[in-house]
Amino acid sequence: MLILGIAGGTGCGKTTVVNQILNELPEGEVGVISQDSYYKDTSHLLYDERVKINFDHPRSIDFDLLVLQLKALKKGKPIHQPVYSFVKHNRTGDTILTHPRKVMIVEGILILTNPELRDMFDIKIFVHADSDERLIRRLKRDISERGRDLNEVLNRYQTTLKPMHNQFIEPMKEYADIIIPNNKHNTVAIDIVRTIITEKL
Repeated sequence: MLILGIAGGTGCGKTTVVNQILNELPEGEVGVISQDSYYKDTSHLLYDERVKINFDHPRSIDFDLLVLQLKALKKGKPIHQPVYSFVKHNRTGDTILTHPRKVMIVEGILILTNPELRDMFDIKIFVHADSDERLIRRLKRDISERGRDLNEVLNRYQTTLKPMHNQFIEPMKEYADIIIPNNKHNTVAIDIVRTIITEKL
């Protein structure tokens, strides 16, 4: 099994890169795991307490479960991925049955911060985007998809997102094997990644 880690700041376009890679590959041979599914269970907290959690800090991620499940996939065993709700700030209790694939892509803003997880990646990719561009994308997404209002998103960006990005995400570039600038001209980098995967398949 070939495992790819795709990291980068919020709104940098990781999903776009993942989709660009998937588009050209045989269906059913590549699986995707999102770090967002592995936010820690917060059932023991009230909703008002959950809202105050710093979800951009590595501590908010259940890396133990993610590593455990990735190891199971590597051994050829299916896993039950948790399902997370950004509206409720908690896991839903549902799971998604995920089967091992020849190639597994793990994507998320903080995946390169965990040494054990990082060591499991055969290829580490960092998607880079301008901070203004990322903020605009985050605003659009959080307002339209996650029921947040403008002030809430801007406040979170200034107090949490930006400092956490500078402390935990940006420094992870040094571990990346490939840095993809997320603009219209990143086709070469995507082609390189696809070629590596195709050779492995």
